[in-house]
Order: sequence, then C-alpha cells, then structure tokens
Amino acid sequence: MSRTFDCAVPRDRERGLAAAAAALSRGALVVVPTDTVYGVSADAFTPQAVTDLLMAKGRGRDSPPPVLVGEIATLDGLASDVPPYARDLVEAFWPGGLTVVLRAQPTLTWDLGETGGTVALRMPLHPVALELLEVTGPLATSSANTSGDPAATSAEQARDMLGDSVAVYLDGGACLDDLASTIVDCTGPRPALLRTGAIAEALLREVVPTAWEGDPEPEPEPEPDLEPEREPELEPELEREPEPALQPEHEPSATDPPTPHPEESR
Repeated sequence: MSRTFDCAVPRDRERGLAAAAAALSRGALVVVPTDTVYGVSADAFTPQAVTDLLMAKGRGRDSPPPVLVGEIATLDGLASDVPPYARDLVEAFWPGGLTVVLRAQPTLTWDLGETGGTVALRMPLHPVALELLEVTGPLATSSANTSGDPAATSAEQARDMLGDSVAVYLDGGACLDDLASTIVDCTGPRPALLRTGAIAEALLREVVPTAWEGDPEPEPEPEPDLEPEREPELEPELEREPEPALQPEHEPSATDPPTPHPEESR
C-alpha cells in the first residue's frame, strides 16, 4: 500500500524523503514534485524498476524516460561528446525546465529502453526533488500520469492515475502551471527543438543565436566580379582633309620682263 507525505510540514517532509529514498533503493516507484509537473521516478540503474515505471504509465520500451540529476557536474558522468552549445544551454537554464538529449556514456550499466544510445537529462528547480536526488543520485523520471492523460499537477491527481503502483507520494503542493519541460536535441552539430514547454524558444535562441536545426539555409552571397575594369573606348577622331598650302605672292626680280602698262598695249 502506498503512502503520501505532506512536504509542507517539516517533519512529514523529512520522513517522506527518507521513505522515498528507501523505496527507490529497493526498486519501487516514487512520485515527486518538480518545477514543471509531477514526476514518477525509479532508480535509473535498476532495469526492473525502469520497466515497472513504463508499465505503470502504460508505455513500452520505445518511450524511454528522461533522467533527473541533482547537480550540473553529473552531466559529464552520464553523457559524452557534449557540444559547447549544450553546455551554454545547461548553464543558462539548469536547474529549471530544460531537458537536453545527449549521447549517453557507453560504459553506463543501465537500461532505460530503446534510447538509440542517447539520454535525456534535466536538473529540476524544486527543493524537494533536489533533496531527494542528493540522496539517491540520478532518477529515471517521467511525467506522473498514465499514457494519454494530462500530466499530474498535484500529488492527488498522480495518485488517482497511478494508484498503488507507486510506493511513496511526496506532496509538494499544486504546480503553478501544467507546462512540461522544453526538450532540445543536442546530439548533432546544431541544436534541434523537439518540444516547446517551460522555456520559450526565444529564450533558447538568446543563449544560442547560431542556426538551429530546421532553420532555412542562408542565401549564398553573390560572387564578386573578377573581370578587370575596361577603359572606356574613345570615339575615333575624324580625319580631316589637309588644307591646301597658300602660294606665296611672286616678288618681281630684275630678270623679269617689264609688265606692260595698259595704255602702252594699245
């Protein structure tokens, strides 16, 4: 039979965290509040517990659960080949409502389902979840609902759907909204937005302003004209006919015959 602990009461919160950690260590399921919606958690390194989580939700191995971590330093222990843009996103939005999909460390001894060698990681911004993760380490966590139903925004809603398949319910009060985390695929050279949620796309692009997967390719710049500039052609001048040379007037000389006077020629 499952138990519920009111985490608004300090003594119940302490007892609830201890009961949740003990349940997870023996392979049972726990419902925990997060900064987005309620999640149902299992020890990430206990394959049967992960299988029970998927069965409780009515899902198969083709829907592997994300993994919650308690600190940013855990990122490199669970993921490999983390690109710089993924680190920028994590630094900006962890803890918070961002899930990043990365290449999983190949040496990890876990079985989250058909992951294709990847793992979805998130660090939640909720004190109860972070206190539990500090004790347990990484937890395979999916939204606390049965497949096809809305994600639970209260411990009561989660209990109505999951019932006694969960050993411990940590009641952290009602969620502020029903937005799930934003999911970004960081396994390629460019980030790909898989789901918009608690973190708006515009905020993501402020941190990573370079091209995202699916963005239109920029138009190529026109190639420069490499032909040398030509000198403007001058119109050929029209050839002019040479002007005739002026004949100099004849100077009379002593040998010239005398010019007859008109009157003398009569």
